[in-house]
Amino acid sequence: MTLSPAHRSIFLTGPFSGDGMRVAIKDCIDVAGETTAAGSRALAARPPAARDAAVVARLRGAGCTIAGRVTMHELAYGVTGVNGWTGTPINPAYPHLVPGGSSSGSAAAVAAGLVDAAIGTDTGGSIRVPAACCGIVGFKPTFGRVSRDGLTPASSSLDCAGPFARSVAAIERIMAMLVPDWRDTPTPRAPRVAFMADAGDEAILTIARAAAAAAAAITPMTLPGLAAAQQAGLRIIGRECWDAFAPLIDGGLVGRDVHDRLLAASRVTDADLTEAEAVRQRFGAEVEALLADFDAVALPTLPAAPPSLLAATDPAAALPMTANCRPFNLSGHPAIALPVGEAGGAPVSLQLVGRKGGDEALCALARTIPLFMKGETA
Repeated sequence: MTLSPAHRSIFLTGPFSGDGMRVAIKDCIDVAGETTAAGSRALAARPPAARDAAVVARLRGAGCTIAGRVTMHELAYGVTGVNGWTGTPINPAYPHLVPGGSSSGSAAAVAAGLVDAAIGTDTGGSIRVPAACCGIVGFKPTFGRVSRDGLTPASSSLDCAGPFARSVAAIERIMAMLVPDWRDTPTPRAPRVAFMADAGDEAILTIARAAAAAAAAITPMTLPGLAAAQQAGLRIIGRECWDAFAPLIDGGLVGRDVHDRLLAASRVTDADLTEAEAVRQRFGAEVEALLADFDAVALPTLPAAPPSLLAATDPAAALPMTANCRPFNLSGHPAIALPVGEAGGAPVSLQLVGRKGGDEALCALARTIPLFMKGETA
């Protein structure tokens, strides 16, 4: 593969093997013989992985071409995709905006047409946010549905591996490779969707609502626990990242934004964590109650336009990007981000959230949403 200068900040190594679908792999996922640095200079001296992560092994087994490893926000602990060590991937359709994180390279590679699909990870929106920023499809499965064996960090109560693609059909094709019991599901008849009417800027809500209404009967609803779930998710990811990466802090090799976030995370107390776990239980029950009456919950993936690369120099200002995504990592429900239009020259993405274990049904519903791909008819 020959990369243009604009795309050289996406791929780290590759290609490796296969002659089927071309799939890029995020740098926190083991590829045998390659160093899994998770986008960080602090992990660059790790020994090469002895074997493929489970997701990579399954893709190889299905005949996929592992097109290469792609860059990411350092240690998967950021949402802009800005990385001062590996370089920041250019957002192909919206080059003035951030590519989103942490799976920035995965999204950019798909959006640029360099691969058919990519695998990323999502702990607080890290598949859905970059998919929304780059105007493509990104899917976070039900927590635990896809194996995390061979991922960095090794342990997480929030994180999921999942695919990016330019169509829902391609997402389903990859999921059938990753999940042994994946079952083709027919398009739903007369689906009902609960639309979160207060979950974004008005221009974005208008476009997202129209996209949802084109495929389902929508009812305006609210999730009162959404904001509390966002804060609880931040506390849990903070504690888990601190537990995983605290030894890296003193080496002087972690980028400033992630270094500062890790130090802040070190102050999450056991009491904070206990409170966050209580919110997890309450919010999960709240979502379950809503999904007892509806086929899916719908809301914008991003509540506002993605920030510019210039604005992304303030990492704290980017955290609201995850306000509509992180809560569903906390609850463990599957969620898919779908490009549905533009507002003010920025992409608009619709997020659908489904029942736990109902990943196939959620994708079947997502098939019916009209997609918007900048510069083409999807």
